[in-house]
Amino acid sequence: MQRRVTGLTAAVAVLGMAGVLAGCGGPGDSGDVTLKLVAADYGDSTANSSKKYWAKVVEGFEKDNPGIDVEVTVHSWNDVDREVKEMVKKGEAPDLAQIGAYADYAAQDKLYEADELLSIATQADFMTPLARAGEVHRIQYGMPFASSTRLLFYNTKLFKDAHLTPPRTWGELQSAAKALKARGVKIPYALPLGPEEAPAETLMWMLSGGGGYTDEVGSYDIDSKQNAKTFAWLRDELVGKGLTGPTPPAKMNRAEAFAAFSRGDVGMLNGHPTLMKMAAKKGVKFGMVPAPGVNGKAQATMGVADWMMAFKQNGHRKEAGKFLDYVYSEKNVLDFSNEYDILPVTNSASEAMAKDRGHTELGKFLKELPTSQLYPVGKTSWAQVSASIKQNIGRTVDKNGNPSSILGQIQNKAATAENAE
Repeated sequence: MQRRVTGLTAAVAVLGMAGVLAGCGGPGDSGDVTLKLVAADYGDSTANSSKKYWAKVVEGFEKDNPGIDVEVTVHSWNDVDREVKEMVKKGEAPDLAQIGAYADYAAQDKLYEADELLSIATQADFMTPLARAGEVHRIQYGMPFASSTRLLFYNTKLFKDAHLTPPRTWGELQSAAKALKARGVKIPYALPLGPEEAPAETLMWMLSGGGGYTDEVGSYDIDSKQNAKTFAWLRDELVGKGLTGPTPPAKMNRAEAFAAFSRGDVGMLNGHPTLMKMAAKKGVKFGMVPAPGVNGKAQATMGVADWMMAFKQNGHRKEAGKFLDYVYSEKNVLDFSNEYDILPVTNSASEAMAKDRGHTELGKFLKELPTSQLYPVGKTSWAQVSASIKQNIGRTVDKNGNPSSILGQIQNKAATAENAE
């Protein structure tokens, strides 16, 4: 059987077949069914493109399930969300999409519920924080596909030269940053609050200060007292004391911060597993510890997830469910996680990885996942709120910034967006 995992060059062909496929294998049809999956590429070269991963998965599934074929189109992360959006807009939705967000499609009633697709065992195997983040109004539509957490990275050579130990509290982090600055380190602590990924650095600091984007019932709580105190501390005790380098945090993007760390110019910063490879390639030795909190380790760290979803349009619920049960088998989840240094999204695969890699660097991220908190991605308003954070949060730590006022402005926009749902 010819493999059908394609790249961008096959997108037109896939779209052109949409009308034929929509009429093939529909509800009650005993004929063959072809499922269309659009997926993101997690590789950084042709050698490790996600096309190779999906080719192997599809081959195994089709061998066990004659009558169900799967066509996979892989796009870069720069393009995949837009490609799916355009397909849906044209009335040519894929059966499955593995992309960055699901809530808008769920709100438009375009998606199957997870329990309409998955076996009980498969759905119950998702890690709890990730499964909950896939819910809209307590119904799961988004199925987590890949996950990650954050840790505090520190340059071990710079720390050793300054006779420092990894910080456990905000006070210790500030003291370490002062010592690094005194020794001429360009960026003692990198604080990327620029538009590239400001919501991530923002949430990490909110959580370490006992706050977050939402309260215990899931309502936006961006301008809480805890969050205001957190950004006032950053303004006065880190940025105000010249401990975040020459680039203003509002103009510092994550990519720039990671590159600077990999050059040896940064003492500390929050990072995810990708930074391990970047630093190692440049020969920078590093250590990683849980994010410091006000008086000790933060109670929670930030988690992130990418999502799988199934569209109703073509009516292939049963077939899509079979494929997803196969995709989320322990072996396939582990294969994907190990290939791309990404955390598994199921309990079974996480337990297997912990036994095999629990004492490795990736295992440190894995330990933080059960208590992680994710963006409120189940809210269709989140996209607007995230954009507002990217635009405004950097101003909270300016010399004359007013965290309470700026957080209040973001909160008001969030409430307006939420009420407009």
